[in-house]
Amino acid sequence: LMIGLLSFNARAQEAAEEITEEELMKFAAMEDSVTAFYEMRNEEIFEMIKNHEVIEPARYNEIKAAWGNDAELEKISITTEERDAYQAILDSIDAVKKEVTELKVSLIKDDEILGVPTYNKVNKAYKENPEIKEKVDSLTAELKEKREGEKDPEA
Repeated sequence: LMIGLLSFNARAQEAAEEITEEELMKFAAMEDSVTAFYEMRNEEIFEMIKNHEVIEPARYNEIKAAWGNDAELEKISITTEERDAYQAILDSIDAVKKEVTELKVSLIKDDEILGVPTYNKVNKAYKENPEIKEKVDSLTAELKEKREGEKDPEA
């Protein structure tokens, strides 16, 4: 009787953890939305760096390589204006990271979009089950392809 009860509990737990196609799709859609937002904001940062008034892209890369090492910054003769401009760029990058995190959390918390229980269930399976990971990655890739097709109709 005890063995049967344990077996029943294990099956009941497995059944409770089954993931529907709808849950997979919601999870993939949330991931795609976050990725799309990140890509858009990242492009804005890229354009800001590319067209910066104080730091041109090559100089940006030079400062980036030396950042955090005062001796290296002195070697490349960084000016106060460049230091302030580079810090402002870093602050913008940090702001984007925060926005992306806030967006993801808000989508996860929204029960109509995904919901915390669904997120936790699918995310756990995503990390532990290669089959679920493959399904989610495939759905996410399809959504990205569709989104990019809509953005560039000639593609």
